[in-house]
Amino acid sequence: MDLKFRRIIVSTVFVLVALIFIGRLFYIQVIDDTYKLDALNNSRRFMVKHPARGLIYDRNHELIVANEAAYDLMVVYGQVKNLDTIKLLDILQIDKHVFLKEMQKAADNKYRPYPVVKQISVQTASRLQETLHNFPGFFTQVRTVRSYPHKCGALVLGYISEVTKEDIADDEYYEQGDYIGKIGIERVYERYLRGQKGGAYLVVDVKGRVKGSLEDGKHDRPSVLGKDVVTTLDIYLQEYGEKLMQNKTGSIVAIEPKTGEVLALISSPAFDPNLMVGQSINVNYRKFVTDPNKPLYNRALQGDRYPPGSTFKIVNALVALQEEIITPSFSVGCQMGYFAGGIKVGCHAHPSPLNLVQSIQMSCNAYYCNIFRAILDANKYKTVQNGYDVWRNHVLSMGLGAPLGIDLPSERPGNIPKPEYYDKYYGKNRWKSLTIVSLSIGQGEICMTPLQMANCASIIANRGYYYTPHVVREIQDTAMDNTFKKKHVTSFDQRHFHYIIEGMYDVVQGGGGSTARVAAIPGINIGGKTGTAQNPHGKDHSIFMAFAPIEDPKIAIAVYVENSGFGATYAAPIASLMIEQYLTDTIKRPWLETRMLEANLIHKPTPTKP
Repeated sequence: MDLKFRRIIVSTVFVLVALIFIGRLFYIQVIDDTYKLDALNNSRRFMVKHPARGLIYDRNHELIVANEAAYDLMVVYGQVKNLDTIKLLDILQIDKHVFLKEMQKAADNKYRPYPVVKQISVQTASRLQETLHNFPGFFTQVRTVRSYPHKCGALVLGYISEVTKEDIADDEYYEQGDYIGKIGIERVYERYLRGQKGGAYLVVDVKGRVKGSLEDGKHDRPSVLGKDVVTTLDIYLQEYGEKLMQNKTGSIVAIEPKTGEVLALISSPAFDPNLMVGQSINVNYRKFVTDPNKPLYNRALQGDRYPPGSTFKIVNALVALQEEIITPSFSVGCQMGYFAGGIKVGCHAHPSPLNLVQSIQMSCNAYYCNIFRAILDANKYKTVQNGYDVWRNHVLSMGLGAPLGIDLPSERPGNIPKPEYYDKYYGKNRWKSLTIVSLSIGQGEICMTPLQMANCASIIANRGYYYTPHVVREIQDTAMDNTFKKKHVTSFDQRHFHYIIEGMYDVVQGGGGSTARVAAIPGINIGGKTGTAQNPHGKDHSIFMAFAPIEDPKIAIAVYVENSGFGATYAAPIASLMIEQYLTDTIKRPWLETRMLEANLIHKPTPTKP
């Protein structure tokens, strides 16, 4: 190859390379906006526009979760010059070590805005704004934080906090520094409440001061407000229930039977949800986590180790009627308990013998031990295990033994044991009806959440059906899922409920021997059932489930008060007051209300002397 030809090749290569560079520069500078926007970070800034979260209302459109303005102090670390840390911290009033730790995180990506101090109050932000020009690289970004005007319903409403790495990995919508719903309605309905982020490109001077929008906002995108949510809650009933449960451990769940709408869902001890807002959230969260009374534990949904006690007798009565094991006139004599094969199940003093209605009224243990064993031992089932399967399937039809499907997180299933459990524990074909007779009175291995107990009251109120309990009724501009409008029909004929309801009426309005006469409300017919659940770790639990008015039920309720004795001592009065408040909007038995409000059943341990 001669020298001239080599020169031509080399020249051609240089020309081609030059043309490629020229073309690429033309594309970057003239055609492609991406590089244009990324260039010169020190003179341009992208300001994220966070939308206000949707508001949350109660069933009567009372505002129960609102928004308040707050600010994040953002930093572009690469633009920070001659930072007067002492002066800045004096304005912010935060710990120096915390601030420096956050600044170090900001240094990991020098030209990306990072929220170095989050949720600054409006007052602090105002003071900061006056001197912000002295701190190049820093700017404020407006946010909204939640506020709770009624100071109740913390676990059902939920709260918001900063996203974790897992949250970001699960949903590309989120970036570091964003907020997300945690627990309750805030979590389940997060994608509706959060809205859609927008943003604006701003031109800033060498000191970081905003001079205007880039190209008249050509590259900006608007944020979209979160959707408002209307709940099924009656916030005043919720508030009243939390007051009644002050200084007590337990739960209240109230449901509208005809719809499955949850009117109140209370777990106690409770706390003011405003404590989970702003810069104090981490401190308060740690305090709640270490509190021995477990205020973050939602007993209404997660308390699935609760035995239902005598409230479960109603379920056994329905099974016995449906399977034609008994008729309503079937009677049993009781001599202070049930005695068989060396086993004794004690009972309280009451008239004897008793028919079905009377057995509910006076909560006779002997009656239910007899009919439970009669179900399992019936000849038509051939074996006890087959009889148990029939019994269990009826119980499961009431939504027991599995989560009901409420639109709140972490619902537990309760426990209705499978036959295999007893096979494993006692040996196959080695357990009999007497072996598990404690199930007849809601003890033994049976466990129910307070939500399931309230749902059972709804089933009885509806004479055999229920709707899945739920806490949200409407979402702004959104068609609701029909899941909560589906009727669930139990395996019991409607005609059997007449006798159950008659017995429950007598529990409250009956004569001598009735177990909850304290729950009677003048002018309102209540159907109720007491329960006293044995507790191997201390005093028995007080339980009551009820519905009212019997003629046209508008509220079904379950109350569970731990370590407080008989069902009529605390659970029944609290349920009665809740019913009266909801149906009449007033309390005409102030003596009963005062006794419940002043009762302190949480005994703090005596401090150890040094």
